[in-house]
Amino acid sequence: MRDLIMLALFSLLIWKTMKEPIWGVLGWVWMGVMNPHRLAYGWAHDAPWSMVIALALFLSLIVHRDKLTRFPVNGVTVLLLIWILWIGVSPLIHSFYPEREFAPWSRAFKVVLMVLVSMLVVQRRRDLDWLALVLVISIGYYGLKGGLFTIMTGGAARVWGPEGSFIEDNNSLALATIMTVPLIRYLQLQATKRWQRHLAVVAMLLCMASAVGSQSRGAFLAILAMSFFMWLKSRNKLPLALVVLVALPLIFVFMPDSWTDRMETIKTYDQDGSAMGRINAWQTAWRLAVDLFPLGGGFTVPGPAAFAKYAPDPTIPLTAHSIYFQALGEHGFMGLFLFLGIFFLTWRRATKLIRATKNVPELQWARDLAAMCQVGLIGYATGGAFLSLVYFDMPYYLVLMVVALDRIVAREMEARSKAAVAAGARPVNVHSPYWGGT
Repeated sequence: MRDLIMLALFSLLIWKTMKEPIWGVLGWVWMGVMNPHRLAYGWAHDAPWSMVIALALFLSLIVHRDKLTRFPVNGVTVLLLIWILWIGVSPLIHSFYPEREFAPWSRAFKVVLMVLVSMLVVQRRRDLDWLALVLVISIGYYGLKGGLFTIMTGGAARVWGPEGSFIEDNNSLALATIMTVPLIRYLQLQATKRWQRHLAVVAMLLCMASAVGSQSRGAFLAILAMSFFMWLKSRNKLPLALVVLVALPLIFVFMPDSWTDRMETIKTYDQDGSAMGRINAWQTAWRLAVDLFPLGGGFTVPGPAAFAKYAPDPTIPLTAHSIYFQALGEHGFMGLFLFLGIFFLTWRRATKLIRATKNVPELQWARDLAAMCQVGLIGYATGGAFLSLVYFDMPYYLVLMVVALDRIVAREMEARSKAAVAAGARPVNVHSPYWGGT
């Protein structure tokens, strides 16, 4: 039955994609982030849904090429273009297992490529709202389910995501749900009905409960950082502060002793085998990157060969368990610079958007979205310090949203400037520092 439901929904999605490319983008995001086909048990479980929706999207782009927007050229997109090329350099030159490079390279390449392609399509507020909603539904499904599971089991069992996805393990799913909370907050701020706002509060609390229930130490730190920045960046700070200050401690209080014991190992990391294994992997990535400067060892660095040559303790090969050391080890110092640069410039662009729209009531929604994208990136930067999720698609979609939002706001500000000139008033300065530089 689930297979037939999946087929029906997908057929409708293909039909909508051929009428309007944005549906192909939303379908790609839905398939890549939620992996709904993994919820089926028959032939749909392993069907190539993403490939089909990608082909439909490219065909729709050709059919509707006159409706596409111009590709934005700025610091963020330039670094994205260089990044998508650079991730193929180290695997060709310094791979430890060349025959194993194609699959992880292909997965990473497709994530960044589709983000770049989506920049031709996402061009209206409606598109951004739909994209935020799809991301919330895709991760929120597991967050709500996991939150209820955590409450019913008293936090004694861990929450896991769909197999074969970026969010399969408990730590990755926890980070994804944390990054989803700011988008739920954005939708709540735009909601016009009381029941929608209340539903958003419930969804945020359950997502945080799910993240706590993962028993991930990185997620715990990410929740603290994300909660503070979400309060800092939000409108109506008092109600949000009350929810965070009352609900979040209650979640922690009702967790079992196993959760408390695990969190306390943060203070005694030097006595924890998992933590010391990660430090060993980080040192390996550093030594490798220094030796192969400015390149890295490719996607197959987490293996016996690299650890035998560079690890302080070669007997415990591990993945980097850090987006920073993963980028460094796999793609060298140049790769780390590009990776960090993408999100740094995205943050700066979001900050400029917040300043530019601060006193424009009609663009309050844009300020909210830019701020919540920043909060999501804070969650990724904090929780990602302990996870190998360099190619996780969700942070790249936040980049997409900020870049598209920047273009929408610039267009709106230009229209306001022309209207001001026509009315004989002082024009809006669309060439202010908000739109220049990076």
